[in-house]
Amino acid sequence: MNSARGARGAVPRHDDRRRSFPQVAPREAPDGRFAATWWGNAWVEALEDAALDPARLARGKAYAGRGHVDAITVTPGRVVAYVHGSRPRPYRTEIRMRTLGDDGWERFLDEATARPDHIAALLDKDVPHALEAVTGLLPAPGDLVPDCSCPDDGYPCKHAAALCYQAARLLDEDPFVLFLMRGRGEQELLAELTRRNAARSAAETTAAAPPMPTVPARAVLSATGPALPLPPELPVPDRPGRPAVFPPDPDAPDPLALDLLATEAAARALAFLATGHDPVAALTPWQDAVRLAAAHPGSGLTASTRALYRDLAYALDRTPTDLARAVAAWRQGGAAGLAVLEEPWDPPAGPFDRARPALIAADFPAFRPWRNRLSTESLQLRLGRDGLWYGYESDAGREDWWPRGAPDPDPVGALTDLLGH
Repeated sequence: MNSARGARGAVPRHDDRRRSFPQVAPREAPDGRFAATWWGNAWVEALEDAALDPARLARGKAYAGRGHVDAITVTPGRVVAYVHGSRPRPYRTEIRMRTLGDDGWERFLDEATARPDHIAALLDKDVPHALEAVTGLLPAPGDLVPDCSCPDDGYPCKHAAALCYQAARLLDEDPFVLFLMRGRGEQELLAELTRRNAARSAAETTAAAPPMPTVPARAVLSATGPALPLPPELPVPDRPGRPAVFPPDPDAPDPLALDLLATEAAARALAFLATGHDPVAALTPWQDAVRLAAAHPGSGLTASTRALYRDLAYALDRTPTDLARAVAAWRQGGAAGLAVLEEPWDPPAGPFDRARPALIAADFPAFRPWRNRLSTESLQLRLGRDGLWYGYESDAGREDWWPRGAPDPDPVGALTDLLGH
């Protein structure tokens, strides 16, 4: 999984917009490709497509494979390293590219916070194709400008080509290196994503409860006059409230731990108040992990929340992406929603058989059946054992389905809600 990749060997600096990486060890590339990810290969292709001399590229690839590229420093718009050639003294080599403007970063941030699967992918050190499509993160042919202190005026020279190939390995390890090349450091970017996600979560909260009925203390404590009845008992709320947002403080407890404790206490207290039963007792360890992650109001962007997703997932031999997908299903329909995500089944004749004619009548004729699922290239409806239809969405052709929308007993209603999100 991509989560196994990390910025191994990164040397943190005080400035988040400057990162240095030690020399990448030589390694064999049997297929001739230096990158393992789609974005790493796109980086290499941008330089290869603009290269004027394939022979220089081949020599640069050989230099990279033999470890001729020293430590690499990345700053916005620039990748710099010393590359060893035929002479004893290495050459100073760099690759320049333009940074994204404010409008480009706005599009990136809006798209990244619009869908939970995009956030989960970034946390898992993956770059969704959709983010590249709306922002142009990756360079096009001609966007990378090589420069080298060697006397060779080739475009690129073999030293610049070697640096480009090695930089692709860094992008494989950590896509946030790409974001830094385009102008934003990792901490800066995560802080802005966290702020936007918090604002989005706040906007989705339910309306505030009506004011509580009151009795004036003067009237209750008065020695004269009839005693006034106490206000009626408050109704049991539909759901527990969300805890306050605790800012990080080095002298205070971990804010994520406080948040989880408050959320857990509120949820279990509400269950005891309403039913007298503990809703956690019957859950499996995986269901309980999903429930705990789903109870947190954020989406895993802070360092502590990233650790929560990682620790919960790995403790049960899952990945953070598995957990994020399960959390989306839990928020969609609780334990029933999680079962819909993980357990395909063969429904009996009845509601499932009537679903396709209903969708065709509503001008949605392209759904294909498989077990309890009806699918198009990018939309899917799943019939749960509870008789409700659950909406799912994927990028076309990827079979990467994520729960979206609210469940509905009517497939057309579920699809309408899905399309409205």
